[in-house]
Amino acid sequence: MLETEYRYRDSSMPCETSADAQTLRNLVLKFVSHSNYMQVDCQPIVSTFSGESCTFGHENVTHGWNSEFVGHPDLQGKIRFVPSFFIDPSTFGSFDDVMDGDFNWNSGWPIHVTTDFVRNLISEEPVENTHSFLATTSSNNDASAIDLSLCSVQNTFNQTIGSSESDLKHVQNLAALSESISSRDGTSKPTYMAAVSPWFFTHYGEDSYDKNFIYLSDQHLYLKRWESLIATRDQVDIVQILTWNDYGESHYIGPIKGAQPNSQAWVDGMDHTGWLDLTNYYATAFKTGSFPSIEKDKLIMWSRTHPTHATAPDPVGQPTNYELFEDAIWAVVMTTAPSTVVISTSSQDSETFDVPAGLTKLSVSISPGDGMQGTISRDGNTIVTLNPSNFTFERNPKVYNFNAFVASASAD
Repeated sequence: MLETEYRYRDSSMPCETSADAQTLRNLVLKFVSHSNYMQVDCQPIVSTFSGESCTFGHENVTHGWNSEFVGHPDLQGKIRFVPSFFIDPSTFGSFDDVMDGDFNWNSGWPIHVTTDFVRNLISEEPVENTHSFLATTSSNNDASAIDLSLCSVQNTFNQTIGSSESDLKHVQNLAALSESISSRDGTSKPTYMAAVSPWFFTHYGEDSYDKNFIYLSDQHLYLKRWESLIATRDQVDIVQILTWNDYGESHYIGPIKGAQPNSQAWVDGMDHTGWLDLTNYYATAFKTGSFPSIEKDKLIMWSRTHPTHATAPDPVGQPTNYELFEDAIWAVVMTTAPSTVVISTSSQDSETFDVPAGLTKLSVSISPGDGMQGTISRDGNTIVTLNPSNFTFERNPKVYNFNAFVASASAD
């Protein structure tokens, strides 16, 4: 699948003239005939990041995309165009001569859950309506701290993290394309492509891309999002994992290799490949409808490297929405039989869990100076030990880094 990118500040492809469209068509034609290129209904998939403002020199966006791309003789009838246009889904019908489907990029995260959104929830919360949860604002007197233990906050997190609500809204509005697609391509079903992502943090200053914010990624976002997609797999045609190597936004699941977009300050040393085992497990379930059997015991853990409310001599400043993160270690245990799991943050602090066979989500709080260690034991024998020596939860970081440090280990 080919995905072209149209961003406001760091645009990788212009789209103002007919010549820009020719460049794009040439790029598409270079790859779509390859035997390994992804197809749906025997048509190569082409997608975008943005592009809802592109005119290619025409009087409006739809005419530009139709005349210069999907309806141009070079490509007409040869591709299935499933763009990620950042538009209100209720307006899909106005793109019926352009879109063969929709890629819902922002469905990978609960993007509407911002600091202001949570503060509004708290302002309506009865003072006594709290419960015990991971302490995220202790050991600091930051006036910006948010009490994430409030019931209204936790209920909202539970309802929105990984939710399929956005998917269902997009799928419903795609019906407006059916008649046009049927007459154009001989099929009446628009293609819906959903997103799944493990994380989001970007930290560019005003002198660079001017992007410094996070999306809420705690509470096993990656797993919960996959589980929602599996539950609605009859309505989702394709799932795109965001991403393999977008280091600048911290949602890479592949190894850190090659050039980076000046993201070394928050990417170097922050391996994410431990998420690959989870990707294989959930992607298999989405494709087949059944979760695969777990044949090897595995432990995956991740955390940030400093407290949410730590201060750093960082000129870029704290990222927008940073208050939403919890000081926690998130863990996933994949076991072949009932087991005992111990997660430790120091020689004095540990928690023990009895887990069944299968996949279990766990979490423990973490404090400045702590590390992370975990074991899986069964019948008195330690089967898996995970002890990343290069991780410390720093009290005084040099820069703000809300990326995830991911570690994993499996049985021999």
